[in-house]
Amino acid sequence: MENTIQLTVIDRDGISHELVAPTDMNLNLMEVCKGSDLPVEGTCGGMALCASCHVYVLSDHELPEQSDDELDMLDQAFFVKDNSRLGCQLRMTEAFNGLKVQLAKV
Repeated sequence: MENTIQLTVIDRDGISHELVAPTDMNLNLMEVCKGSDLPVEGTCGGMALCASCHVYVLSDHELPEQSDDELDMLDQAFFVKDNSRLGCQLRMTEAFNGLKVQLAKV
């Protein structure tokens, strides 16, 4: 399909979900997960203010540099690892085709 990518999201129960995400709608990973009925709250609406969309990036994709807001929020989050990111800060682009993430514990 044109203007879409494939990604894998592993939920908190270890179940793998193969998702298709549009790249032409300026969606972020949090929105894609919510649209697929995965348990991602996105309480702050994608403003990097709550960490309820915390994920672990498992694939070897080049990611955009983390903003100060994202780093500050991850400093306050639980279960943070070296591969932690906020899903709301990862916009769906062609470069993320094949992205694999796992939802962080809450």
